[in-house]
Amino acid sequence: MPALLERLSNWKPFTAVVVGDFMLDELVFGDVDRLCNDAPVPVLAVRSTEQRPGGAANVALDLVAMKARVHALGVVGSDHAALDLRARLSEQHVQSDGLIGDATRPTTVKRSLIGLAQHRHAQKMFRMDFESRAPIDGTIERAILERLAALLQSGVDVVCIEDYAKGVCTPALCQGVIRACRAARVPVLVDPAAIADYSRYRGASTITPNRTEAELAAGGGRSGRVEPAEFDDVARRLVRDLDLDSAVVTLDKHGALLLERDGEPALVPTVARKVYDVTGAGDMVLAALAAGVANGLGWVDAVRFANAAAGLEVEEFGVVPIPLERIHSDILRREGGSRGKLRTLAEAKVEVASARRAGQRIVLTNGCFDVLHSGHVGLLDHARSLGDYLIVATNTDEKVREFKGPSRPVNNLEDRVRVLSGLASVDCVVVFAEDTPAETIEALRPDVLVKGDEYREDQIPGAAMVRSWGGEVVRVPMKPGASTTSTLRKMGDPRAEITVPKGEQARFIDDPTAAKR
Repeated sequence: MPALLERLSNWKPFTAVVVGDFMLDELVFGDVDRLCNDAPVPVLAVRSTEQRPGGAANVALDLVAMKARVHALGVVGSDHAALDLRARLSEQHVQSDGLIGDATRPTTVKRSLIGLAQHRHAQKMFRMDFESRAPIDGTIERAILERLAALLQSGVDVVCIEDYAKGVCTPALCQGVIRACRAARVPVLVDPAAIADYSRYRGASTITPNRTEAELAAGGGRSGRVEPAEFDDVARRLVRDLDLDSAVVTLDKHGALLLERDGEPALVPTVARKVYDVTGAGDMVLAALAAGVANGLGWVDAVRFANAAAGLEVEEFGVVPIPLERIHSDILRREGGSRGKLRTLAEAKVEVASARRAGQRIVLTNGCFDVLHSGHVGLLDHARSLGDYLIVATNTDEKVREFKGPSRPVNNLEDRVRVLSGLASVDCVVVFAEDTPAETIEALRPDVLVKGDEYREDQIPGAAMVRSWGGEVVRVPMKPGASTTSTLRKMGDPRAEITVPKGEQARFIDDPTAAKR
């Protein structure tokens, strides 16, 4: 996992091409309070309608959320739905000039009726599909392949084929895409349709069927397999028969079974999630694998990344692209292990970016937090109440000794971080080695900076910076008699009477003027 976290910390934008069945999802929301008078069916009182890109277009949006420049290649009709789909893609900076209009077929539209029973949770009631499953003709196949050839010449990092069996991904088109990409040394990742014959995908880099699709393609029918190990032979047949570099069989709550060419099957587990809606999970797996491969991840780490992304997707209602920062943040939290809430500055920036995307308010405070007492806890609780995400910046042991005296800290940095990580009010702990946390504050740009009221605002490092970007500086009243010194004195600890040498008494890390004295 450290290799995955390192790659995520050095993530680079990339260029992706998505080939497949582009659709428009229409969501019709309303209230359901009664049954129809003339039939035993619920009545949807429509309140709002939304349009979202779906199918292969959802893969494109997922890739954009992971920092990709995306080109869409596929077919739409000559209708209003095509205009709407192009507009939605353009809004998200997806290049849609590769979507070819075909007046003989409609743009694929999936219209879902979604009711709020008793004004509570959304529930999909019914879906209407407007589509053609007829294979595209040779003229359109050639036009798509010509567009792909031009893109490959200009530079592409990864190509995705998203097949929903709506007629775009014909055997000739899929094989043409795979041959062109192999010649250009560009990986091709396929999310297959639920069909028995996968020969059209032969030669791809990887394929990502779910358990039902994999069984159908590898032997026909559903055998009732449940355990991951029961899919080992399925994965082997896919890799062998289709000449793949790897196969990734997604197994819902069990994670994914990965088989690399000439390797052994490996289960890459996922984290248990509260599943709200599985819509879009397969699209997310394909997009995340492609993003990982484009950023140099090995197959195991790419599957880990995809598992995390798909897990976040199923927690959402409907199809919602998950930003890279949120995936990175989720992996950081799960893989922190003994580090608790400790983050490097780069990792903290990722979590802050994720929190900001979610509309959260960022709060930062700093201090030594040596012997934690009720005053510290009160300060941290107050700070957390001012926002949604609290960062605590604390000093290195060397700086504590420099500013507090040779007998401090009482608790070393590892112990101080562990205690801070155990507080519910604290979301993130960062360590800074400078005299003041000004550099940390500048890097994280909190919305609120909190310090105790024993300091004037002009004595608080970073206060002017926070004010400059419209943030707040809050001075919290300190609890009388609550201090590390008084705590040590009550314990009879002689370190309570050790003072900093005369002339250095003002050199506390929290005083920005100390270095000048």
